[in-house]
Amino acid sequence: MGRQPQRRAAAPGMVHPRTVREVGEAVSSLRIVVADDHDLVRRGVRMLLESHPGWQVCGEARNGHEAVLRCQELKPNIAILDFNMPELNGLEAAKQILKLSLQIETLILSVDHSNQLIRDLLNAGVRGYILKSDSDRDLVTAVEALENHRPFFAICATELMLNSKRSNGDSAGSPIAWEESLTSREMELLHLIAEGKNSREAASILGISTKTADTHRANLMRKLQIHSVTDLVRYALRNHIVSP
Repeated sequence: MGRQPQRRAAAPGMVHPRTVREVGEAVSSLRIVVADDHDLVRRGVRMLLESHPGWQVCGEARNGHEAVLRCQELKPNIAILDFNMPELNGLEAAKQILKLSLQIETLILSVDHSNQLIRDLLNAGVRGYILKSDSDRDLVTAVEALENHRPFFAICATELMLNSKRSNGDSAGSPIAWEESLTSREMELLHLIAEGKNSREAASILGISTKTADTHRANLMRKLQIHSVTDLVRYALRNHIVSP
């Protein structure tokens, strides 16, 4: 009998992509790279993600530079990056990853937040940001949003983005312009819609005409890149704009 060909071992931090079933049927999966300098955190994130059907952690990295290399080699759909990493922090790694391909969605994990950090993330084109303390609650939801090429930001970031006004040109040229462009009226309408009010009811509460309420709702959905009232409600709940 001839010698059976040996399967080549994966390089450290990499796994072979699961591209076919045993019967040869193609499998579509969401490919994710996880970067964190703590082994325990990476293992926990990996276990949580791979418990979701169709999601695969195709690579891991211990620092920002390694994360960029993994994305260059593996071409994942999503890169999950710890902000505080050696050699290259998560923000700088995300910038380099987005230069490789705008098709790779980036999600930043951080232990805390600041307004400047959030602005820097937006200006870099990062479309996902959550706090590590909320990762058990928000990580899967954030990845689901990015899987569908929709942004997801922690409540602390959402409040800043939806309520702040542009000043001193800080957000000029931002690849994600809608976060800071909602008017106060649109924000009020978002709350009312998420609470189950229709256009007529919302218009009565706000003291405007139903036609004006419909116009605000259309603008709101356009800015958030949302195409149904149901998705608008889900967005408000997911980003904790209203309580469930």
